[in-house]
Amino acid sequence: MIFVGSARNGFWPRLLAAFAYGLPILLILAPLANFLAYSFFRMEGGQIVADIGLGNYRRIFNDAIFIPILWRTCLLCLAVAALAILIGFPVAFLLANLKGRRRYLVLLLVLVPLLMSYIIKIYAIRSILGGTGFLNRFLLWTGLTDAPLTLFVFNLNAVLLTLTILLIPFAILPIFLSLERIPRDLIEASSDLGASSLQTFARIILPLSVPGIVTAASFVFVLAIGDFLTPQMVGGQSGFTFGRIVYSQFGTAFNWPFGAALATVLALVVITVIAAGSRLEARQR
Repeated sequence: MIFVGSARNGFWPRLLAAFAYGLPILLILAPLANFLAYSFFRMEGGQIVADIGLGNYRRIFNDAIFIPILWRTCLLCLAVAALAILIGFPVAFLLANLKGRRRYLVLLLVLVPLLMSYIIKIYAIRSILGGTGFLNRFLLWTGLTDAPLTLFVFNLNAVLLTLTILLIPFAILPIFLSLERIPRDLIEASSDLGASSLQTFARIILPLSVPGIVTAASFVFVLAIGDFLTPQMVGGQSGFTFGRIVYSQFGTAFNWPFGAALATVLALVVITVIAAGSRLEARQR
């Protein structure tokens, strides 16, 4: 009876552990492995041919289109991450210093956009920045311009601004959590030793918030580089990104093997960024 009881006691934890580790493998890693396998196939006569080769990858690196667009997309996402942090850090700092209901009110304002439909948010931004949007109407009404501005209309600037607005909450939250972890004793000790608020911020708060900044930058970069919907809706022809190329291969050209190869290259960039961010964050702890 003791043996049976021990076996039963050990069976359920092992089953739960197998479920906890097996489910992500089944739902995430297995489809990704299948996706990777497709990248080595080719299309012939509108059919996928399981002829293993590196033709799709040779096309990516030999064609004069794909790598420059990938590089431009990476630079765009770096700019989005930088802007999101520049805007998000003051908000996170404000949140960390607010108390009571005011903190929860600001936190609610940060979280509410995350609950809204992604497409609705993009359309809302388009209604403000578009050629007949609120911004241009206001500028024309005040006489500040004689014609509608095209600076943020169907170009790379529109993609940059829209992605930044959409992803700011994902920058605020990691920075806020890192600021919350800073011991108040250090800040009070700095003040007691005669340091000004600016000196305390530069020598204690900012260095200790670097892990949160790195996490926010990685998070925003990964979300931005994988986004094809925003460039599709606000980018126009000049706002073409690597994500739109991947989408076009699946949704328009129906070339799944080549689309899988493009997605694999994009996934390698994402994995590299996450690994670099994790390593940098570990060094700062």
